[in-house]
Formats: sequence, C-alpha cells, structure tokens
Amino acid sequence: PCKLAVKDAKIKTTEINEIILVGGMTRMPAIQSAVEKFFGKESNKGVNPDEVVAVGAAIQAGVLQGDVQDVLLLDVTPLTLGIETLGGVSTPLIERNTTIPTQKTETFSTAQDNQPSVEIHVLQGERSMATENKTLGKFILDGIPPSQRGLPQIEVSFDIDANGILNVSAKDKGTGKEQKITITASSGLSDDEIEQMITDAEAHAEEDEKKKKLIELKNNSDSLIYQADKLISENKDKLADDLVEKINSQKDTLKTAIESDDVEKIESEMNSFQTVLQEIGQSMYSQAQPGENPTENNETENNESSTKRKSAKPKNTKKAKKDKDDIVDGETNKE
Repeated sequence: PCKLAVKDAKIKTTEINEIILVGGMTRMPAIQSAVEKFFGKESNKGVNPDEVVAVGAAIQAGVLQGDVQDVLLLDVTPLTLGIETLGGVSTPLIERNTTIPTQKTETFSTAQDNQPSVEIHVLQGERSMATENKTLGKFILDGIPPSQRGLPQIEVSFDIDANGILNVSAKDKGTGKEQKITITASSGLSDDEIEQMITDAEAHAEEDEKKKKLIELKNNSDSLIYQADKLISENKDKLADDLVEKINSQKDTLKTAIESDDVEKIESEMNSFQTVLQEIGQSMYSQAQPGENPTENNETENNESSTKRKSAKPKNTKKAKKDKDDIVDGETNKE
C-alpha cells in the first residue's frame, strides 16, 4: 500500500514530510517498522490511529464551513471511471486519483450505419476490458437520425461534485437530445475491495493489453473494410475491374485474418490492405486529366511567356484534418 500510494501521488519517499499511521493494525511493531523502513523516517505517533479518519473528517467539515482556512484537504476518485466502447473495451474518462470536484467530456460516435440508439455503460475499475470492471449504471440515448456510422456526434460528460456524486450525460449534438443518470454511490466499495481491484489490474496488465490491442486491430481493420466498400461503391465507374477484384481479394484475406485472432497476422494483412487501397487514389488521380503530358505543357507555357510561371499548387486549399470522433476506438458498440 505504501509503494502504491507513492506511485499514485507521483512523488518520491524523500518528499514525504510526515508519516501518520491509520487503523488499529498499525499499532503492531512489525507494521510500524516496515513503514518506517520504506520511508526512511519515524512515523508520527502524536495522533491515535483509531481516530485519524475522524480527525480528518472534522478538519474537512471545518474547511467546508469556512472555520479552517490554512488546511486544504483534497478528495480523489479511488478508481478510474469510464464507459464501454466498441469491442467491449473500457474507455476511461476520469482517471483514478483525480481530484474532485471534476468534469470531463469526450465525443463518441456510432458503430453501425443507421444506428438509432447507443447504450452508455458506465464503468469503474482499472482493467482494459469492460467485463472485468464494475458496472455503475446504464442508460439509452435513442432517437439518433439515420446516418452513416461515425457521423453522429455523441457528447458524453462525466461530472463529479464535492460530495462524490457522479452525473453522467449523453447528448446527440445533431438533434440536441439528451439523457442523464446520477450515481450517488460512485464507489460503493470498501478500501480492501478497491485495493484488490487495483492489485488485480496490475497483475493482469500484460494480458489486458494484449486483449485491447487485438480488439483495436480488429476495429481498425473493420473500419478499413468499410472505407474500401464505400470507395468502390462511389467510384465503381472510375475503377478498373482488375483493381476492384484485387481489393476484394485482399479484403477477404483480411477478414480471414480477423477471424483468426492472430495479432501479427491481422496487423500484416491490414498493412497490405492499406497498400492496395492506395491504388484507388492513384488510379483516380491518373484519370483526372487524361492525355495530359506534363513535358508538353511546360514547353507550351515557356513559349507563351518567359516571365510568367504557373504554380503547381492550387490556391486556397487546406490540408484535411482527421477528426478523432471518426476513430474506431471512439465508436460505441451498442444498438
């Protein structure tokens, strides 16, 4: 617990001014010795271990009433709070040990075309997968107008007040429709249960990271396939049959890799598919000005004017910026 506390606070043991022991078990000489050895200094025995929490609560009450001015007690969230997103991933919004009150807003989107609703599954815990964390609540935001996936903008907000009450809202930025939920006992866990959840997360960190990477690769691959189908559908008259056949063949190979759950295979086939997709752009640009010979054009321009030069860059263009809300990781996975 001491090592974890120092890690969470992001400080060194040498930066600790006083060590105050809490709880009856800290009366044991072995406990006192272990703590003092870890911090390299003696503990403060001026406060009764059984009364420390009550004293802290009394000081906080004084701060809230304005009777105490020179002491600042900061409460923090004991565990990370987030929502479930595509593939069963737990996406954090408020990290563990964030000082409260606090507020965080992120924008998500839909995972399927014409998706009429999204389920907001509020989670608490340190694991990467939603099933491994504690469910705090669920609610549905419906009435989303039919549209392509990734287009709707669903703004999800987490707000924790000074009393630890969590307010979660989801708003469709297109229609203005909103749903909310209030969670009064945002923890509902004992100190031992919280510590156990943190310990479990650390013990399964490598395993969880592998699961998360696999799901992210699958999501990204699925997004590429969706983009490819859309490009072919919108530009079928401009693409050669052999190119379309090549893309579809590589797409089928990628789908097979996705079903295999082999991270390296999926990653390799996804990269190959991206390379093939680039040929669509090359093909379309090559057809944009058929029959044009750059060399002949340059000679003509030079003959017309020796002082006037033509810019190869079109004016008033802006580089397209990819919105984070279109990233698969940000898509919700419930209908």
